[in-house]
Amino acid sequence: MQERIVEIILFLVNELRENKHLNDVDISMLTRKGYTQTEISSAFTWIFERLSDGKYLVNEKVKNSSFRLLNENEKMIIDTDAYGYLIQCQQLGILNNHDVEKLIERIILAGFSTVGLQKMKSFVAGYLFDAENENGLISLDYNDTIH
Repeated sequence: MQERIVEIILFLVNELRENKHLNDVDISMLTRKGYTQTEISSAFTWIFERLSDGKYLVNEKVKNSSFRLLNENEKMIIDTDAYGYLIQCQQLGILNNHDVEKLIERIILAGFSTVGLQKMKSFVAGYLFDAENENGLISLDYNDTIH
């Protein structure tokens, strides 16, 4: 469910970047796409909490920021779609450079053989919604294998 909330957050932040106000976003469109009211409310709550903490979701620095390139070993583990998703989150301001570096580091240190798009979505969601967990661990699903 957290991955779906991040999808909504990405959509909302993209709308903000288009100079829309949150109250102008067509929530019924999100419902038609299959998102629940709980997921939509959770996404709005995450955004409002971030804004109330004084963090910016949309600013020019994020739009023009650089992004990290993967080294050869990281490219073997993190597939192109997964890395593209990570960069999209960074470019929209959901993750900063430090967050991206930390996520890549955690994936590599955990010893995953490959990380695809769905797994990356799960990592990003876990990172965003478990920010107070600073132990550097990635939660594994019951069917995950580390090599």
